[in-house]
Formats: sequence, structure tokens, C-alpha cells
Amino acid sequence: MTGAGRGIGLALAAALAEAGAEVTLVARTRDEIEQGARAIGAAGGRARAVTLDVTDLQAVRDYFAQQPAFHILVNNAGTNRPRAMWDVSEADYDAVMGLNLKSAYFVAQACARRMMAEGVQGSLVHVGSQMGHVGGPDRSLYCASKWALEGMSKAIALDLAPFGIRSNTLAPTFIETPMTRPFFEDPAFKASVLARIKLGRLGAVEDLMGSVLYLASDAGALVTGTSLVVDGGWTAE
Repeated sequence: MTGAGRGIGLALAAALAEAGAEVTLVARTRDEIEQGARAIGAAGGRARAVTLDVTDLQAVRDYFAQQPAFHILVNNAGTNRPRAMWDVSEADYDAVMGLNLKSAYFVAQACARRMMAEGVQGSLVHVGSQMGHVGGPDRSLYCASKWALEGMSKAIALDLAPFGIRSNTLAPTFIETPMTRPFFEDPAFKASVLARIKLGRLGAVEDLMGSVLYLASDAGALVTGTSLVVDGGWTAE
């Protein structure tokens, strides 16, 4: 589980651990993932913390080469820099595309190579967004990264299907997390979001727990190359 220190990543890791998986929490910040691993352990789950910067691709390759093959990868690490398209800088582009797409691609590659080498079948779950299915104001860069993630996952699914490895995206609407909470301090922005979520509320991390279990487990054994959109109806119109 990349980006596992808090928010969506930690919640998805907790869901997998509760279902019986031994989870590896990966993030750059050691204190957060160690705290998360302790919390999962206190609840009866099995978790370990690994400090790894997934933008350091050589470190990523080295890490997976040294580990037994994983059965499940959740590619969750991501970022956003909301800007009107005319204000996006090259540094913004490199930061968002570098983490949301480039790192996700090569983490998946390193994980899949190890699975293939050991004959391990399993599931890759890439945390995308409803913004990988629609557009939004001030989201041109973020949308670009998440639309690209959708295409990446579909093509990866075709490459890996002969090896029994599935690839799907989990595409949530706005989920209230430490990263997104400051956005909702703007009443106008929050109102505009709630107007598009037909079920009338922001998402919570708990709304994604069942979805990741479905995609990661044998419950979704025939599901690959698609996207599970958890958006309260946003993309329905």
C-alpha cells in the first residue's frame, strides 16, 4: 500500500488487514506509517511499515527485488495542485505527473515483475479518481494524470492477464481526508461539490473499504481492465 501514512491509504490498508491480509505500509514519512502499523496491530491485524520514496525509481526497483512477491498492490500515493490551466507551471506538471503516473507505473512494473518471476497471481489496484472519467475547473493537470492512469491500468491488464494478474482502478469522488479538508473550508467550493454528488454528501474513507476488498480479492476474480467508480452519482450525468 503506497501513500499509506494517512487518509485513503491507511483506511484501505486497515480494510485489507481486517480481511486477513498481512499489509505493508509504504510512505516517505516513517512516523506516520509506524503509527498506522501499530494501530492496525492493536486492532488484531498484521502490518509492517516501510519507508520508501516511490519517486526514487531505483529505490523502488531495489525494494521489490529484495522482497518475496506480493499478492496485492494498491497504488495509492498521489498529489494534486489545483490551478487554472494557464497558471500550471512545469514544476507543477512534473510533481503531479511524476507521482500520480510515473511512480504508479514503475511501482506496478516492479511489483508485477516479481509476481511473474515467482508465478504469483494477484491483483493490482490503482487509486484513481472520478476526475479520470470527467473534467473539472482547475483540474486540468490532475485530470491528465488520472485519465492516463485509467489507460495505463487497462493496457497493463491486457499484458498481465496471461499471468493471472489483474489490474483495475478505484475511482472515488471527493473524499474528506487531511489532504482535501482545506479545500472544503471554502463554502462556495464545498457547495459546488455537494451539488454534483447526487447522494448529497462528501465521501468518507470508509466508503472505499468494501470496494478495495472486492478488487483485491477473489470476489473480483473475473474483473480486470476496468474502473470501480465510487462517486455518489457525480459521473452519472
